[in-house]
Amino acid sequence: MQSSPAGYLSLREDAAWFDLSHRGRIAARGEDRARLLHAMSTNHVEGLKPGEGCYAFLLNAQGRILGDANLLCAADHILVDTEPETAASLAAHLDKHIIADDVTLEDMSGATCVIAIEGPRAAQVLAAFGAPVPQLAFAHLDWDTRVVAALTASGQPGYRIFAPAVDRDDLIARIGRAGAVAAAPEAMHVVRIENGRPRYGEDITDANLAQETQLSIALNFNKGCYLGQEIVERVRARGHINRLLVRLALEGIAPPAPGAPILSGSAQMGTITSAAFSPALGHVVALGYVRADLAQRGTVLDVDGGRAEITASRPG
Repeated sequence: MQSSPAGYLSLREDAAWFDLSHRGRIAARGEDRARLLHAMSTNHVEGLKPGEGCYAFLLNAQGRILGDANLLCAADHILVDTEPETAASLAAHLDKHIIADDVTLEDMSGATCVIAIEGPRAAQVLAAFGAPVPQLAFAHLDWDTRVVAALTASGQPGYRIFAPAVDRDDLIARIGRAGAVAAAPEAMHVVRIENGRPRYGEDITDANLAQETQLSIALNFNKGCYLGQEIVERVRARGHINRLLVRLALEGIAPPAPGAPILSGSAQMGTITSAAFSPALGHVVALGYVRADLAQRGTVLDVDGGRAEITASRPG
């Protein structure tokens, strides 16, 4: 059996930390910031109060997903926390739609660091070195010059500390003394797939429609108009989508490459988007899109000549 990546067991069973400073962080300021982000995203941004947040997609006019983001509402700005691959493109996308709005966008990525603490004991670790512990998903609390948010990248119970970049080394030392173990990127990759946690750039791209991801947490159907809404509503009204993102268990220890076909006999029924060997489960876990009529738990298909069973009909 393959060995576990560094920090894997701690992330699954205890507490682990990892650096997410490479992610993009854009602060939207000005009186119209909530109105702009509300009109540009799939969730209800105008309903957020300081200390609250949400997860949302940003779409183009054809309903394709340009990126995803955690939107954290503070008293004087809304932080757009997004994947590193989409930070620049989403900033340009938002900026293009600022016309007569009182909104300015500030790239906070270089001036700040982000350290994640995730795992069953993540809250205890935070409390051990005096950090506040937000109680609800996407909630966030000020901690001196820092902010602690209830966010997860791996799907485990998790928190994220946003801090001035100069605080990074001190924060990591304090987190280590409180009992969290450093987790390698490979460990987070494995655990997020075990938990069915899709990542933009791997499992979600600009080829996807919102409902294909089955991430209902990103969608609000009781808000006003937003870019791409017409397509989202059309899909909802018809009640039909061609493919859906699911979790799979694969035979063997060698994960297939992204893009590997999912087959039924000789017919392609879908595509793998990400996969990893799970030391805890003893087999490969994967995320992938399959034809909607097959997206049911227990459906057995084929990947790379081996058995591939859908273990969950939706990712999370």
